Amino acid sequence: MAIAGELIDRFLGDLNRLRLDHGVLGLAVSGGADSMAMLLLAAEALDTERLAVATVDHGLRPEAAQECALVADACRKLSIDCDILRVTVAEGNTQEQARIARYAALGEWARERGIGAIATAHHADDQAETLLMRLNRGSGLGGLAGIRSRTRIDGVNADILRPLLGFRRDELRAIVEANDFDFVDDPSNLDDRYDRVRMRKALAEADWLDAAALARSAKHLEEAERTLQSLADMSWEGSAEVSGSQIRVSYSNLLDTNARLVRRAMTTLGATITLGEVIDFLKAGRECANIAGILVERRDDSYYCSKEPPRRGD
Repeated sequence: MAIAGELIDRFLGDLNRLRLDHGVLGLAVSGGADSMAMLLLAAEALDTERLAVATVDHGLRPEAAQECALVADACRKLSIDCDILRVTVAEGNTQEQARIARYAALGEWARERGIGAIATAHHADDQAETLLMRLNRGSGLGGLAGIRSRTRIDGVNADILRPLLGFRRDELRAIVEANDFDFVDDPSNLDDRYDRVRMRKALAEADWLDAAALARSAKHLEEAERTLQSLADMSWEGSAEVSGSQIRVSYSNLLDTNARLVRRAMTTLGATITLGEVIDFLKAGRECANIAGILVERRDDSYYCSKEPPRRGD
């Protein structure tokens, strides 16, 4: 194939920094230019017998079946196994529900195939758009870390890898075009009803904004987020005490660490709460409060989190 060695080396280097499992690598390929480029890069960089592709038919557009067939045909040319996963998308926010259904199907596929890692085709321009969208919403560090290069998603017992976060949209498209592989343009990528589409257009018009630099900033923020989470995890392992429906965590001089410890205790007890909400509570300086059904108390050098007893008559 006509792919520069420098591009293959970049892809393989980024992928190997993310992989913990070096068994069969799953590729989530939609048929768009980005994921088709990932497919071609992987086929050049790795043994195709150690690759497996899944493409998801959400059943939302008449063209979806043809797009899945396009992916399957490309995989046949490359001698890579391909499975077409058909899902039913629940009512509600279409993009979010499609995402939930897609990852659920990919998780089940990975479990059945014994795949420990799935690569998706998110790239630097996606990262820049995500960072700007979250800045606009006032997100904290966790949100500003953007699209994680390696993460876990609820219900998916496999690492989700993003080896293309160092690549630009245009260079991925060029890879596919140079190799005469067909790809599809999802019409939803032009639909101004979606926040991401509007941000993409705004970013394209702001020539003073460098998408690659924004993506690098998101990477630095991700590294900071991982460091803070590691500190909190070490503190939890060393000091958390679980006693029935109560959990004690040690007080730290770092607000962020305290918030992560308290949030972990609360979610362990069944609460649903964001890190930002816990930070707001701690900043208020209250010694005791009920938050999301959990009683949180500050006593001396510790926080105590316990389930609120049911009210009489409940």
